[in-house]
Amino acid sequence: MTRQPQERTSVRKPPAPLSDAAFTLLVQGVLDYGIFMLDPQGYIISWNAGAERIKGYRAEDIVGRHFSVFYPFEDQSSGKPQWELETAVAEGRLEDEGWRVRKDGSRFWANVVITALWDEMGVLQGFGKVTRDMSERRAAQHALTERRRLFDHLVQAQETERRRIAWDVHDDSIQAMVAVGMRLELLADRVPEPYAAELQRLDTSVREAIGRLRSLTFRLHPPGIDRHGLIEGLASHLEDVVGSSWGMPYAFEHRLHREPPPETAITIFRIVQETLLNVHKHAGASRVDISVESVDRGVLTRVKDDGTGAPRSEDGTREHFGVIEMRERAETAGGWWSMRSRPGAGTTVEFWVPDPHPLPDSTPVDGSP
Repeated sequence: MTRQPQERTSVRKPPAPLSDAAFTLLVQGVLDYGIFMLDPQGYIISWNAGAERIKGYRAEDIVGRHFSVFYPFEDQSSGKPQWELETAVAEGRLEDEGWRVRKDGSRFWANVVITALWDEMGVLQGFGKVTRDMSERRAAQHALTERRRLFDHLVQAQETERRRIAWDVHDDSIQAMVAVGMRLELLADRVPEPYAAELQRLDTSVREAIGRLRSLTFRLHPPGIDRHGLIEGLASHLEDVVGSSWGMPYAFEHRLHREPPPETAITIFRIVQETLLNVHKHAGASRVDISVESVDRGVLTRVKDDGTGAPRSEDGTREHFGVIEMRERAETAGGWWSMRSRPGAGTTVEFWVPDPHPLPDSTPVDGSP
């Protein structure tokens, strides 16, 4: 009987604790964070390379001075530095974001953490202070906020112009053509038969033009989206246009955490509207499926048809009306847009736009499946 060799298991020894010298080397070498210590009164007793890089002081220039030198004059006058130390003592630590001052007098936006340090006897020995320069992040946030403000203004301006054009068409062009149609009907009853038939054909053409104009005004400013929100607006559009007017079967699923803001809702609605129009005109589809859901702090929308698929031109780009407008709408809102299609396999348009104020929970709005 042979004995099987026993499997050897190696036991890894725990790493040796970091020595005081190594820990000091680590703290001193960190460049992205200003790390230094204060005595119980707030005077600086240590300084690292990160603090020098962020604040501009060399150790020999700043050690021994009070840390309030980093605060703007208005904060010094209000007693903010001392209040922060007292808060750190009372609560153990304090975190703050605000303006701080470099050696050259320039200001930067800082994230600051002050931690009270106690010995074994419970006696306060001083404070540990960690500072991070957040100026670039704050500038990026301001740029994003400004971009969002400009986007909202652009959407509102576009919708106002669309509404004005829709009203002008309805109150002027359509009414004028309705009057022409009524005159043609009266004339058809008073002229001989050969002329009456021609007038009837003209009247039919006028009625068809009126119908097209009314469809145009609806596309320019569909009712409901500004009063009832995205889900009701889309549902109404699908029922009235896709189902009733086009006679196309469809499915609509929505799983939103909440209704998005008006500008976001209008952007989503307009892209879906353009996509559906392309499906109706060019896809040769017998069915379309639409889904809207909250994903990654935004709204993901999918429009899928079972049509012929979008053909490709000789240079490889998709020949599809409205593609540039749809992509620009999504990207202007800070999102993305894509289209997947193969001849004979249908087309899927998918896009995502951010929600400026998403809810943290994942509960869909009432009425969604």
